[in-house]
Amino acid sequence: MQDTLSALGIKQINEGCSSGLNWFSSGESISSFSPVDGKLISKVKTANSEDYQKIISTSKAAFEIWKTIPAPKRGEFVRQFGDKLRIKKNELGKLVSYEMGKSYQEGLGEVQEMIDICDLAVGMSRQLFGLQMHSERPKHRMMEQWHPLGVVGIISAFNFPVAVWAWNATLAWICGNVCIWKPSEKTPLCSIACQNIWNEVALENNLPEGISSLINGDYKIGEYMTADHNVSLISATGSTRMGKIVGAKVAERFGKSILELGGNNAIIITENADLNVSIVGAVFGAVGTAGQRCTSTRRLIIHENIYQKVKDNLIKAYGQLKIGNPLDESNHVGPLIDKEAVKNYISALESIIKDGGEIIVPGAVLEGPGFESGCYVKPVIAEVENHFSIVQHETFVPILYLIKYKTLQEAIKLQNSVPQGLSSAIMTLNMREAELFLSASGSDCGIANVNIGTSGAEIGGAFGGEKETGGGRESGSDAWKAYMRRQTNTINWGDNLPLAQGIKFDFG
Repeated sequence: MQDTLSALGIKQINEGCSSGLNWFSSGESISSFSPVDGKLISKVKTANSEDYQKIISTSKAAFEIWKTIPAPKRGEFVRQFGDKLRIKKNELGKLVSYEMGKSYQEGLGEVQEMIDICDLAVGMSRQLFGLQMHSERPKHRMMEQWHPLGVVGIISAFNFPVAVWAWNATLAWICGNVCIWKPSEKTPLCSIACQNIWNEVALENNLPEGISSLINGDYKIGEYMTADHNVSLISATGSTRMGKIVGAKVAERFGKSILELGGNNAIIITENADLNVSIVGAVFGAVGTAGQRCTSTRRLIIHENIYQKVKDNLIKAYGQLKIGNPLDESNHVGPLIDKEAVKNYISALESIIKDGGEIIVPGAVLEGPGFESGCYVKPVIAEVENHFSIVQHETFVPILYLIKYKTLQEAIKLQNSVPQGLSSAIMTLNMREAELFLSASGSDCGIANVNIGTSGAEIGGAFGGEKETGGGRESGSDAWKAYMRRQTNTINWGDNLPLAQGIKFDFG
């Protein structure tokens, strides 16, 4: 691992604040322990309010330069960033796996998402289209165009320590914005590695400091950002509780926000489903990243005629899962992020029993050789009712709830009857069932899939959800518009001034 850290510029003690090649910090240190083996990876010095103000000043100055660079040229710098990610994919993927705990393959997949969004952003840099409209007045032309917002603040979570930042930063950059990144305190080293890679691009192209800035610290840094009029947009990923605070504070100053919050995602398995596809989608969705994705599958809503068969297949599949070091590619499930997450896991199991559920694949906190960190747990399957209190909440651990249904309309109602609205899926070979699920009378989630699971979104489509998930959109499609302000222009190229709506205003 030491070679990996050295290749990514990670030291024994790291400065946690950067506006480019200039690294600094004045706050206390935080330690990054790996959930894989419990060992200290490295320490990071955090920022204080003075450091934050320095970052803001540098970012504002950089924006005045960056916004004047043509968008396709900004896209060229993003292309170079993507090329460097290709070169360092293995090292960064390994760091993601070791610091966060997801499997090495998932770590590589996360870096590949960064590469993919760079490619998408490069293309978008030549397609920041506005519209042209016909005016009702002669010799007039109307159009709309898009301008950058300014400073974009990005607050990311531990479970995707690099990709979610890249989703936001690359699109914000090609739109002409500069970015300040406040990463999770649980994965600070991944953020330093990413900043180091961007700094190489900035140095090679003589770009000003402040286009990409990093500021490690606790919740106070997030509070500075959300309250700061200098930060035009806050894109925050995390819990619904956090999102309510951020959204209210940003709205209070009439700022803009993109909120990617909790998920409580369900797969409906109809009696017309391909069960082989269904089981693979359900198991990966439930145990991938140890259930720590916002798109993780929490609920399986299964038709009563195939309920027992699906249940038996799931129990068999869970019996074959291998739990252990995520850097060992033969393992399916790695650790939870920390011991606090383990406490949440234990509490959730207690709540299932208290609410009246039945655990059919029991859980446990694993001990002994290979599990020294105390963060490894067994994935659980429980039979529940959708209205149970624990089922209505997002539990960021590998617990899968089984729920039985009679009609598809009932299943859709069950799926939608939770406060969250991120991802959803239906497993069916029946076209009418699939189309109903995708219709306005179907899933109320931002993502609705057919014959694939709830996790594994591609960057080509806009990512986000509804209800307590926040309503924001990131990544593909026309999500770039969230990082820009719309301006409507009317040009009079005639020699008089006719007024709109035929109004007459004669004087003199």
